[in-house]
Amino acid sequence: MSARNVTESAAAPPSLYHLIDPEVLANPYPLYRRLRSERPVHWDPFLHSWVVTRYPDVVRVLHHFSADRTPTPAQLTAKGLSALNPIAQIMVRQMLFMDAPDHTRLRALAQSAFTCARVERMRSHIQDICDGLIDKVISRGRMDVIADLAGPMPAIVTAELLGVPSKDHEQLKSWSADFAEMLGNFQHNPNRVARVLKSVEDMSGYFANAMDEQRRNPNDGLIGAMMNAEVDGAKLGAGEIIANLIVTMVGGQETTTNLIGNGILTLLRNPAALERLRSDRSVLQSGVEELQRYESPSQHTARICPEDTEMGGQLIRKGQAVVAVMAAANRDPERFPDPDCLDLARKDNRHVAFGWAAHFCFGAPLARIEGQIAFETILRRLPDLAPDPSRPIEWRHNLGLRGLNSLHVTFGTA
Repeated sequence: MSARNVTESAAAPPSLYHLIDPEVLANPYPLYRRLRSERPVHWDPFLHSWVVTRYPDVVRVLHHFSADRTPTPAQLTAKGLSALNPIAQIMVRQMLFMDAPDHTRLRALAQSAFTCARVERMRSHIQDICDGLIDKVISRGRMDVIADLAGPMPAIVTAELLGVPSKDHEQLKSWSADFAEMLGNFQHNPNRVARVLKSVEDMSGYFANAMDEQRRNPNDGLIGAMMNAEVDGAKLGAGEIIANLIVTMVGGQETTTNLIGNGILTLLRNPAALERLRSDRSVLQSGVEELQRYESPSQHTARICPEDTEMGGQLIRKGQAVVAVMAAANRDPERFPDPDCLDLARKDNRHVAFGWAAHFCFGAPLARIEGQIAFETILRRLPDLAPDPSRPIEWRHNLGLRGLNSLHVTFGTA
């Protein structure tokens, strides 16, 4: 960014659009602080959307506003974007972008694979997966937290939950990262379109084949559960199943990868907290919640205003888009005392990192257990954990799904 652009950016009103600046993306919290204090509810002409940043307003938007916001193929065609229609055909069928009653019926089916009881039964197996990944790197004295653990661990777990071969986890992770480009970014990037279209085509074919395999050799994964489910006496269509397998696969990986990577980086930047978590496992559960509040894996999401609504002294019209910035709400000092302080034992920590109400992330129990296992195992098995000074921190160019491309660390091999 040129000196002139930096000066102009500093003088301009704060906007989420400033996240395209790599320096702002690396540390967006000063921007969020300005938005909360100067423009808590404002119309952003760059995004053609309202933006809300204070905790009560974010909760209100997540709870009461419509998630049905994906352009249909017909709408994209009218805007000259018909090349994106294959993506839209998938997204309009995904529960993430639906309201009740369609959202309710699809969520109930997917959530059955992620109940607290079922996930808890998987704890020892997830521990085995985590230990196996650590075993591969422990003798080296260094690793990339993302490539060696935070990426593959949730990918393997998600594959097993779906009922597909765990050996496919690298391909699933690659597809997931491509699809996340659409979920996390609000700028149009034509250079990515061809790759995303190819990934959507490949994912659709992969899950269609997996459904054929399920018919031949049934298992108790989510694919079979969706194929056998009946809603009001009717089964789900193949397109509906495939679309929601894709969003479940992506959600099961992206949030957890970001939670682990962001969490380890946060601990490395807060040595006292790292040592406390290493020595006092009683704060492990509350610590995972605090790490999500402090460095939210999902930073913002969009909704549609259902009716003319007054909020923060502004009138939001029916049908207008509203971006709820969960990461800003999670550091609202009116809700969280001393919000920029990392407190692993923080009480009353009802953050919005997993969303709220009907669209609260149904994979949260799994993400929490994977995070607990990853942090405990890394701190127990890798002494003298430290950032690798020869390798820079690399944040993903994803404005909404906050995570790292890589996180190189060193550790003792004793």
